[in-house]
Amino acid sequence: MDKKTVLILCTGNSCRSQMAEALVNHDLGDRVRAISAGTRPQPKVADGAIAALAELGIGAESLYPKDIDAVIDQAIDLVITVCDNAKESCPIFPRAIPSVHMPFHDPHGEPLDSFIAVRDDIRTLLVAEVARRLL
Repeated sequence: MDKKTVLILCTGNSCRSQMAEALVNHDLGDRVRAISAGTRPQPKVADGAIAALAELGIGAESLYPKDIDAVIDQAIDLVITVCDNAKESCPIFPRAIPSVHMPFHDPHGEPLDSFIAVRDDIRTLLVAEVARRLL
């Protein structure tokens, strides 16, 4: 059985989209593959995002910010934008792909508690939406 692929798109691809990628792959990875990218990727994944994932025992070693151009030609079954800027600047894909906008608070620069709250919102809402749409 081929896995469905979800692209989680954000502006900086350093925080929300990275946590979403890791959570989807952790929770649904036997049936869904998550990738993430940014419209203007930052140099590294936010320390708070890495710490929030580590608290759940989810490693972030494979996570790194990617430009949308690095993934646009992949076989993507669903696009989820997690910030308004990414929604507004979402690229035109080579083929029609279903998309959904699910904005989450940007905890960048805030205490770890903010990252954890956003992580938990992503796990509750976004992971469930991916399961509903792709499984």
